[in-house]
Amino acid sequence: MQKTAFIWDLDGTLLDSYEAILSGIEETFGQFAIPYDKEKVREFILKFSVQDLLVQVAEERKLDVEVLNQVRAQSLAEKNAQVVLMPGAREVLAWADQVGIRNFVYTHKGDNAFTILRDLGLESYFTEILTSQSGFARKPSPEAATYLLDKYQLDSDKTYYIGDRTLDVEFAQNSGIQSINFLESSYEGNHRIQSLTDIPHIFESK
Repeated sequence: MQKTAFIWDLDGTLLDSYEAILSGIEETFGQFAIPYDKEKVREFILKFSVQDLLVQVAEERKLDVEVLNQVRAQSLAEKNAQVVLMPGAREVLAWADQVGIRNFVYTHKGDNAFTILRDLGLESYFTEILTSQSGFARKPSPEAATYLLDKYQLDSDKTYYIGDRTLDVEFAQNSGIQSINFLESSYEGNHRIQSLTDIPHIFESK
């Protein structure tokens, strides 16, 4: 499967990190005396993104979104030890590596992603890791995927974006690549999984 490539999302896909993220948001809100409702925040960031949440809160409360971002990033970096791998993550990456699938990352996480992947012993699996600090337009813009497709001469029919949200499916669709996602989708290029260990089965017949 030399020509097959996986581009991975991190939070909620490879990394079980939502509790750490929510804890970081709670601390950030606490510093600015912003009311915090865990379930409402969870629902919002799963549907949209943490960045969208901070922009909305900053507008409502006349705060500087950059300051909110800095406080949250610092709080989150202190919680790296709370971030664990999703079930099957290491096994699937090892399988992909063994069968010749190239692995990349495109995440809205900041460069703290490098530290987490290094600490978990996963960094060596990836040819290139793109974060929110790499300068690409945020999902669902196809900009980051276009960069990877061009740079590494990837086959769009055999390139898959693996994620856990509707935004991730939209990113794959806009990029003209396949999607592997935990959600159902009307996008015909989406392959739904229940767990990461389902991924090798998608390719058994290929």
